[in-house]
Amino acid sequence: MTTDAFQLSPDDRKLLPSDEEVEFYQEHGWYLSRKLLTDDEVDTLVEASERFYGGHRDRTLPVRPPRLAYWEPSRGDVHRHNDYIFYEDDTVRRILSKPVIAAVAARIARTSQIRLWNSTLIYKPPRPEDEGTIVPWHFDRHYWQTCTSDEMLTAFIPFHDCDEEMGTITMVDGSHRWKEVGGNDATTRHFAERDRSELDEMLEENAAFNNETVRKIPVVIPKGHISFHHCRTYHGSGVNRSDRPRRAVSFHLQDRTNQYRPFQISTGEKVVYNNDVLVRRTPDGHPDYTDPDFCPVLWQEQA
Repeated sequence: MTTDAFQLSPDDRKLLPSDEEVEFYQEHGWYLSRKLLTDDEVDTLVEASERFYGGHRDRTLPVRPPRLAYWEPSRGDVHRHNDYIFYEDDTVRRILSKPVIAAVAARIARTSQIRLWNSTLIYKPPRPEDEGTIVPWHFDRHYWQTCTSDEMLTAFIPFHDCDEEMGTITMVDGSHRWKEVGGNDATTRHFAERDRSELDEMLEENAAFNNETVRKIPVVIPKGHISFHHCRTYHGSGVNRSDRPRRAVSFHLQDRTNQYRPFQISTGEKVVYNNDVLVRRTPDGHPDYTDPDFCPVLWQEQA
């Protein structure tokens, strides 16, 4: 992107978090933005998602990563996750590249640059009886062990008003500041690959270890607003009890300092994140988390 691409209009600048809101994020581990997307932009995201589910792709991944979440119609009307939507769909890419989104992320994370880490299109069907749509308590840093940064964050972007009835994202307030009881090999696996009761127990154990109370905050998100959370903030979501699907994108973001680090589990096996098989290599042969194709710069503070 050119330098001009990172300029904010006067109206966009009014959407940035205040100093008090930055402090709120730093203290609580999450933040609900002002209205960053217009109704037309949100409606366009719905249309783009329906075209995507119908088979439209502007481009496809050159290789299939080992742990790719990728719903296909043959799986039926289940809880859908499609990774790399930002890469595969130009309409989604255009709208989510709005500088103000990443500028908000940069301000609360106190970084001068935001790069994309990954993006997932999500569809939670309106089936309150289906416990398979529950997202158990977890925090994203566990899956990002090949990253050096502890300040990465995620923007949860629903395509409509999103409340408790729809199974909105729910934060465990302040949990990003907890010390961890102790990780193990299992924590490097995605929550979908683990037992929900095990994850519930881990949350309670970590709260007890830190002498903290588990304070669960469902984030009620008006259309066009975005919820941000720290990579160490425990979060999850319940079933969708409404009469319509819950549609969203999880937009995972890197701060300026993040880069690759080798990480092994106890067996000596090297952890491989999906990006590692897609991005270009650095001169020393490691995955390059600044690859402009998969990890483009979304916001750059100007000198």
